[in-house]
Amino acid sequence: MATATEKSTQTVTRNGAEILVESLIRQNAELVFAYPGGASMPLHQALRKHRDQIRTILPRHEQGGGFAAQGVSRSSDQVGVCMATSGPGATNLVTALADAKLDSVPLVAITGQVPQTVIGSDAFQETPIVTVCQQITKHHYLITAPDPHCTESVQATLRSIPRIIKEAFHVARTGRPGPVLVDFPKNIQLATIDGEIDFDPPMHLPGYRLESRSVADEQIKQVIAQIRRAKKPVLYVGGGVINSGAAEELTRFARKANIPVTMTVMGLGAFPGDDSQSLHMLGMHGTVYANYAVDEADLLLALGVRFDDRVTGKLTEFAKHGKIVHVDIDPSEMHKNKEAHIPIIADVKVFLQQLNAAFTDDDKPDTADWWTQIKGWKQKYPLAYQDAGDFILPQHAIAELCRLTQGRDPYVAVGVGQHQMFAAQYFRFNQPHRWLSSSGLGTMGFGLPAAMGVQAAHPDSLVIDIDGDGSMLMNVQELATLHCERLPVKILLLNNQHLGMVVQWEDRFMKGRRAHTYLGPIDHPEALGEGDGSHYEETYPDFVQIAEGFGITAAHVRSKAALEDALKTMIEHDGPYLLDVICPYQEHVLPMIPSGGTVREIIVK
Repeated sequence: MATATEKSTQTVTRNGAEILVESLIRQNAELVFAYPGGASMPLHQALRKHRDQIRTILPRHEQGGGFAAQGVSRSSDQVGVCMATSGPGATNLVTALADAKLDSVPLVAITGQVPQTVIGSDAFQETPIVTVCQQITKHHYLITAPDPHCTESVQATLRSIPRIIKEAFHVARTGRPGPVLVDFPKNIQLATIDGEIDFDPPMHLPGYRLESRSVADEQIKQVIAQIRRAKKPVLYVGGGVINSGAAEELTRFARKANIPVTMTVMGLGAFPGDDSQSLHMLGMHGTVYANYAVDEADLLLALGVRFDDRVTGKLTEFAKHGKIVHVDIDPSEMHKNKEAHIPIIADVKVFLQQLNAAFTDDDKPDTADWWTQIKGWKQKYPLAYQDAGDFILPQHAIAELCRLTQGRDPYVAVGVGQHQMFAAQYFRFNQPHRWLSSSGLGTMGFGLPAAMGVQAAHPDSLVIDIDGDGSMLMNVQELATLHCERLPVKILLLNNQHLGMVVQWEDRFMKGRRAHTYLGPIDHPEALGEGDGSHYEETYPDFVQIAEGFGITAAHVRSKAALEDALKTMIEHDGPYLLDVICPYQEHVLPMIPSGGTVREIIVK
């Protein structure tokens, strides 16, 4: 047995995997969603060793782990972390990385890689994942030694791991956020080094420059001058406002200036949805009054947006009647899709702080007539849906869920499709970071694992996944994770037995011809568009049986009269719960501006 003196002088020996995990802990990572394999086993052994400091959650698919890590990032100030093995494990992360890139979500993905000496030899479970992901990551690393056969070279590489992880987190969260990939060969994971490691080394990012400069006073004066003269101003707000933490500053300015606010699907929650100044969402499935207001605006204050095609439609016709002030932290967004009259490259929060400080009551625009016009549009074109008797329309189910969860401040994740747009329309978000949607990439299967990540990060909060039956099947295996990890996510499954959004386009633009959009048996009349679709005697698959097979409590509801009680049971259940709501498939998400169309072509019925 070693004496006390001997213990105090013992040299600490660490391998590369242990150094990486300790580096994650030093970056305040509390959760990692990791699926093991041959090339990442040392990392999992290191995670096991540090399980009191960092919680490892085993998803049932790497894509689920990537979306769960996004759930952490999108709902908090933390950077989500996911991990996979080499080859197919790494490629299963690709969609989650692309999704994070398009939605500007900070993420650190770590992949095991085959030993450095066999990289490029088509070794077992080898893919060049850094090369694959170059265009869908903000930055990437492949941790290699200049000479893998030289001990000094390998140990120098081991000492660089804390710097790489520190840089990865810094790049992921700063500027315009995005995903960073770290590819980690197995030989470097297993290599050992004795002695102390510097876990807070200086970073070396010579090509990454963040200018935390203030906005020039002259630019602020120019913006205020435009606001003062405006008769029909509109605030057009995107996810950049949420990423910059500027929701409070935005709300203060909007109320001080009495300017209406419309939000992109990524910007929901940046301004309170139940505020009388909110025009809610704009764009393809935005409100009529939001789209009309932007179309007629003489001043568009575009904050943290990228003029996405789902917002603008035909670019030459979008907001062509007024001046555009565009504020964004990413210089590449300036004039990329739409020319700005006053382009300002800055953090939106910094801009709004300076604007609020300089803006006075004398600068308020005269918007009385503008508000009269907007209120008229709101009265004439409210979000509405028809009564369907005792059938449950998806809009009604979401509106009821919103009503019943008022005061609970829930987090809501969604899949992709009609249910996603219905949720954006009928669920009101009054705080940022409460709404999680795969908006740029539009990835089916996002909702369930994203909600899983949110629940892990916010264990005492109400977390809801509003999903569709098509999206649900994309990552249904994560029900096992909910059960095994004791994550009490509530799933509102709007089940219409179809790929609803594609069906809507078939109905609107393809004369209702069904082309593989019915999710039931091929010999069912609905498969050829010959059924009446009013109800289903049997639904396929039976999601209640599926959920129960995974250990999740579940129930069906088919009657609108029974919906409220069913929702209350789901909300109050102690643990994860799936409510399978059978809906007619004929509902369309309206309003709708056809792709590439203009506000003058908006479909309202």
